[in-house]
Amino acid sequence: MCGIIGFSGRIDNAEAVLSEMMEKIRHRGPDAGGKYLNGEIALGHRRLSIIDITEQGDQPIFNEDRSMVLVFNGEIYNYKEIREQLLAAGHTFRTETDSEVLIHGYEEYGTELLNKLRGMFSFVIWDEKQKTLFGARDFFGIKPMYYAQMGGSFLFGSEIKAFLPHPHFKKELNTDVLEQYLTFQYSPTEDTFFKGVKKLPAAHYFIYKDGKLTVERYWDVHFHADDAPLLGDWVKTISETFRDSVAAHKIADVEVGSFLSSGVDSSYVAAVADVDKTFTVGFGSDEKYNEIGWAKRFSRAIGKENYSHVITQQEYWDALPGIQYQMDEPLADPSCIALYFVCKLAAEQVKVVLSGEGADEIFGGYNVYSEPDATWYDKLPMIVRRVVGNAASLLPAKRGVNFLVRKGRTLEERFIGNAYIFTPAERKALLKIKTDAPAPTAVTKPFYDKVQDADTVTKMQYLDLHLWMTGDILLKADKMSMAHSLELRVPFLDKEVMHVAEQIPTKFRVTHRVPTDDKTPYTTKYAMRLAAKRDTPPETAGTAAKKKLGFPVPIRVWLKQDDCYSTVRTAFVSPTAEQFFHTDRLIRLLDEHKNGKKDNSRRIWTVYMFLVWYKVYFGENANV
Repeated sequence: MCGIIGFSGRIDNAEAVLSEMMEKIRHRGPDAGGKYLNGEIALGHRRLSIIDITEQGDQPIFNEDRSMVLVFNGEIYNYKEIREQLLAAGHTFRTETDSEVLIHGYEEYGTELLNKLRGMFSFVIWDEKQKTLFGARDFFGIKPMYYAQMGGSFLFGSEIKAFLPHPHFKKELNTDVLEQYLTFQYSPTEDTFFKGVKKLPAAHYFIYKDGKLTVERYWDVHFHADDAPLLGDWVKTISETFRDSVAAHKIADVEVGSFLSSGVDSSYVAAVADVDKTFTVGFGSDEKYNEIGWAKRFSRAIGKENYSHVITQQEYWDALPGIQYQMDEPLADPSCIALYFVCKLAAEQVKVVLSGEGADEIFGGYNVYSEPDATWYDKLPMIVRRVVGNAASLLPAKRGVNFLVRKGRTLEERFIGNAYIFTPAERKALLKIKTDAPAPTAVTKPFYDKVQDADTVTKMQYLDLHLWMTGDILLKADKMSMAHSLELRVPFLDKEVMHVAEQIPTKFRVTHRVPTDDKTPYTTKYAMRLAAKRDTPPETAGTAAKKKLGFPVPIRVWLKQDDCYSTVRTAFVSPTAEQFFHTDRLIRLLDEHKNGKKDNSRRIWTVYMFLVWYKVYFGENANV
């Protein structure tokens, strides 16, 4: 795991500028740094040594005649297999790294190399003969890649903050993305909070030549249910494929650990991986917010040592500016901060850690997926349900009312992912500035269009795989782990595991009625939970049915306390807030929450995280 940075075009003091850019991402690779400059292109690399930890694994890496040069961030788990094929084709290797497979593989296969890979990656190759820059990002978007075309230069790298020292980089807020963020709690499109800076989407590559950029998709998820195998067959296949993936994800020349919460995903990983150390964080002693006791019992049951840390309220709030700096863009997911602390804890013991991200998206694990869409109410004409839903939306939110509101809209209208913070009307009313931001449905439409004939569950999964997972889940996983020079690996997000998950019938992903031969109340990730139950020790079998807390954070409670209320209120009446928002409406949200009239915690947090981030990157005393 590493950090990459680079730029095209001629500038004064190019090497000094590249060094400064590399320094911005030293945390991604503190073990070594390498550069390549030829007047046309500059490539920088920061290395975290995991495979072939000797100096010969340092980057940039060249092909045999040095006509191609590579910088790479990630891990290729099937590199030995590809290496043997390339050796047979006549290529000469000088290292034992997975990195070198990429440059020889590109020589041999061109862009077809990408579909041969199994792993997580973002990399760039400069072809000196063709004067072409080739860059790619992995299938799921586990590893980030940003780029910008400014002032005659093409900038690219692992983190936006590394662009800041470049003389052609213009730091300017993208207010369109701010408006979208208020709905999604992250930036959902290719655009970022920095105007002119874009994210290379997952499963895409770019080619930059003669000042022109082309971006192409090379892979996508294709759900296609196979109804022939029985449930038991799917459970067996999941078990075998997941075990193989975990084994591949353990390949390293350093110690590997595992995160552990109370949910089935991380528990399944920890049990199958057979690592020596697990890591858990929590808040206080209330089991609503603290999974440490459970994690220690589970670790003892599988014969492993658990390391834990209780995050104090003061620690949490003090860490916010530093965390938003590491994120590059504001993220309003409160669990991001908990992830920061568990990464910090793990980095004290290991260099690599396994985690359970991705299981919910590929196997159907979110509770919203389990809501049946074939009830008697669904049979009513949509026009009737829409009228009822509009009327219900005027009532205080509660279980039955929420059902009527949801059913009064189509799936495409109501589901934009796992977070829906401010509606388009609410965000317009809150913002003082005018933007050209698209409606949430315009953002999600291209994805829904690709699965328009699929069932409801599959549509939601497909959308979450492309937006929520990449924009929130994997973004915070990469940034929070790399902030502590820790490599985080996600064995559920493996191309072979996805190939299995694509074929599982919806009835085995999400069940609305439990089969009579199994009394365990599974509703989501049904087949995967049965595989986990099969593969974990008998004394931990309850894990498969336990509801995951998912790094629960007590911000709802904290925001009612005088000290936290005061901190947020000060931010809500600041000059920065006045610049962007109608602050009287911000204060109303805050006061309604403190007085117990409404739970506005997620809305408050979304705005507050933007203000914290803005102060770090654009504030009067910003030092970035």
